[in-house]
Amino acid sequence: MATTTITPWRFIAAGFGSGWAPKAPGTFGSLVGLAIGALLLTAGHFWLLAGIFLATSIGLYAIRQLPEASIDPGWIVIDEIAGQMIPLLALRNFNPWGALAAFALFRLFDIWKPWPVSWADRRRDEFGIMGDDIIAGLLALAALLILHRMLPL
Repeated sequence: MATTTITPWRFIAAGFGSGWAPKAPGTFGSLVGLAIGALLLTAGHFWLLAGIFLATSIGLYAIRQLPEASIDPGWIVIDEIAGQMIPLLALRNFNPWGALAAFALFRLFDIWKPWPVSWADRRRDEFGIMGDDIIAGLLALAALLILHRMLPL
């Protein structure tokens, strides 16, 4: 990465630099998504939804600008940022336990890649790169809603 020019689109795709972490860039990107999502959730669910839409839209465009994106390099983490915000929709308002559960469930589905996450992950374009994390976020949202019925999150 040191010999590559850092453009604004590359910086966005790298999750504002979090994707350049030497180890576990996806986890660092997810933490950025958790922080942004938690901040937006404190303003309300409308703002969280707007943030998810904006991160997804800008992520798709940014990834399209990168020739190496077809191989889904690990430093592209805007997809983790967008996907991590999705399970926060299950929370009525921000609380640390709910946020921790959202983070853990998202990372579980993102790393495990059950179907349909694995289906999206096989695509070699911006929709596959973003899609697997959006789907992982939706699965984490569903799991969190189920947990919410059983536990007070």
